[in-house]
Parts: sequence; C-alpha cells; structure tokens
Amino acid sequence: MEEARQRINESIIEGRNAVIEAFRSGRPIDKVYIQDGCQDGPILTIKREARKKDVLIKYAAKERLDQMSETGKHQGVIACAAAYEYAEIDDLFKLAQQKDEPPFFILLDNIEDPHNLGAIIRTANLAGAHGVIIPKNRAAGLTAVVARTSAGALNYTPVVKVTNLAKTIEELKEKGLWFVCADMDGTRMYDLDLKGPIGLVIGSEGEGVGRLVKEKCDLTAAIPMKGDIDSLNASVAAGVLAYEIVRQRLL
Repeated sequence: MEEARQRINESIIEGRNAVIEAFRSGRPIDKVYIQDGCQDGPILTIKREARKKDVLIKYAAKERLDQMSETGKHQGVIACAAAYEYAEIDDLFKLAQQKDEPPFFILLDNIEDPHNLGAIIRTANLAGAHGVIIPKNRAAGLTAVVARTSAGALNYTPVVKVTNLAKTIEELKEKGLWFVCADMDGTRMYDLDLKGPIGLVIGSEGEGVGRLVKEKCDLTAAIPMKGDIDSLNASVAAGVLAYEIVRQRLL
C-alpha cells in the first residue's frame, strides 16, 4: 500500500508539451485549466488525454491563467498535479480485510477546503477508517496543503477519487455497505445503530450533503447541538460521527 501511495512533488505544470507528457507518463493530475477559445491540435490532445484519465477540465480566461502561472509561459494550459497517488476502491476493501474488520469508509461531498480534507483524512486514520472517497467535481484534491494538514495520515489512509458519488454509493451497497450521512435534521446519532460495514457521508459546512447523495443514504445522523449556532466545521462533524462509530464498534 505504501509503495502504491508514493509521494510525488506537487506542482503546477505549464505549457502544452509539458502537460501532454505529464499525462502520458502516468503522473496523477487533479485538474487541467484550458484557456477559453483554444482549439488547436495540442489542446485537443490534452482534452483527449484528460478525458481518458477522467481528469476534470476547467475553462478559464487568459487573465486567470496569467495569475496562476509561475513561468509566464503557460501557452493556454495549466495542469495541477496531485501530491499523492489516488487509490482504488479495492484498496479500501483489502485494508479492511487485512485488519479483519468490517469496512468503514468516509465519503465527502462538497468539501472544497483543502484544510478540511486534510483534517478529515487525519481523523479517518485515527478512527480506524479504511479510506476516504472524494468526488471529482467540487472537491479539494490531494494537494500539498492537504498532505501537510493530514500530519502524515495520507501515507497510511488511502483516498479514492470517483466521478459520481451517488453511483459509487449504489455500487458499495451491492458489496454489503450501508450509509449514514450527517444532517442536522436527522435522527440523533446516539439513537442509531452504526455498527457493521458502513459508509459515513459528510458534506460541507454551508451546503451539507447534496440531495442526490443524501437520497442514496440509508440513515441521516444529527449531532446534538447546545450552542447558539447551528453547524459544526465539516472536519469536526466528521470526527464526532466517526468516533460514535468507533464507540459502537467497541461495545
């Protein structure tokens, strides 16, 4: 597992040939920015490589790329390389099997803050989760900020990036998992049975879990609130619910 998650220097890759070579070498890319209106041969090649590897393509004005550029020679394309390799769903099941434990995965919806992602990966590791699953769109990737915030947990906790979180939940249900999502209108977490093969779904502090993803979940869990505001930071909510799962597994 550690070899599969070999550290790669995070960087911004600029220029058409450099980006094409990064794709063809198999380097993990989180997203690629393409200047509005660019449609020449090399750009079409980059689009094809990105789609082949299911990498998010974002279109941006030249001024935006100029701001991102470190060299001033982006040629209308900038790719953001991941700091770590992504894992596969099977890696999570293998880790659970190695530990002789029922699978426990944490799935994140709408978590775009890399500090939150890093903190959740750290919590996932300490709570004994066998991995974290994030969507391709509207999500932080495995940047250097995430790696630093995870305080080393990213070396041991596999992270999977999927195209469609709702579809992934359906597929995992067929493999025996059931799902609980954090929702302040849900059932008090202490009143739920959270044992067995489980997926814990966490949304952002502002938007929560998206409707389509929430509809796929079997239960909704509310964290009791005693204060004057109505929501916790996403990484804190993940920690509270993850440790309720830990508590119930220890009973």
